[in-house]
Amino acid sequence: MKKILVTGGAGYIGSVTVKRLLEKGMEVVVFDNLIQGHKEVVSCPLIVGDLLHPEDLSQLDSYDFDGVIHFAAHLSVAESMKDPAKYFQNNLQGGLNLLEYMKKRNIKHIVFSSTAAIFGMPESTPIKEDDKKNPVNVYGESKLMFETILEWYDRILDIKFIALRYFNAAGASLDGSIGENHMPETHIIPVAIKKAQEGKPFSLFGTDYPTKDGTCVRDYIHVEDLATAHILAIEYLEKSNASNAFNLGTNKGYSNKEVVEMVKKITGLNIDMIQEHRRPGDPAVLLADNSKAKEVMGWNPQHSDLETIVKTAWEFYSKENL
Repeated sequence: MKKILVTGGAGYIGSVTVKRLLEKGMEVVVFDNLIQGHKEVVSCPLIVGDLLHPEDLSQLDSYDFDGVIHFAAHLSVAESMKDPAKYFQNNLQGGLNLLEYMKKRNIKHIVFSSTAAIFGMPESTPIKEDDKKNPVNVYGESKLMFETILEWYDRILDIKFIALRYFNAAGASLDGSIGENHMPETHIIPVAIKKAQEGKPFSLFGTDYPTKDGTCVRDYIHVEDLATAHILAIEYLEKSNASNAFNLGTNKGYSNKEVVEMVKKITGLNIDMIQEHRRPGDPAVLLADNSKAKEVMGWNPQHSDLETIVKTAWEFYSKENL
């Protein structure tokens, strides 16, 4: 598979993946509405358009594609609970418009950017792919619903898919050129770095969880390791022509306090921590069982220790990329 359409390819994980695809010698076209994306990080053809406007996809008619990597989606858990219509419309209707375009163009392979949020409050951890799915927010529900849609398009139209369920994406590209730049930013590592730079306190939401230090424990996966997984997923589809789903994490967790302490260590800056009440819907521990991704795709995360994650994120922010 050599010619790839990447929706949302100007965003955080999308742009790192595009960079890696190009390095592998693949032909890539990015389709992005640039609401959250950044055109300056795209070094291949960029088509500006919105999946909610099917007519925008006609701009792609002059290209041939062997497959699609679908990143384009809204991704804030908190916002999804305030504006559910925005999330259901964008994450479902946008995806449906993409699938209908694939049907029209006879494109049979798609890699979907899914999420561990489809599992909700897990009954056990580490989480396996076939564990119970019970989302506790609209964002997770929209991703799970689209996975169901993909299953039907597979059955009816033979469009094969890989759903990659990320745990906590983090870090920046190894050269420090691409990192998280969401507006607003809600992820713990960039927020902690920003607080350190501004000399402002960092809020810990919940310090009474049944964990080693009372704060939530999460499984962090470096964005470069996520990019590798997408390349392996493309290769898997090409070889097997079979749909599948994989959890992407490390089966190792870091607490919120450990994350903040690592930010202090790497930046050399002090951060005061304020204890706040728990946020509703936050599980104590979320870890991925990644054995299936390792065994089936040969995926093995190389950069997902906390120190590397924070070092690369700090390099990105300290270069004044923002």
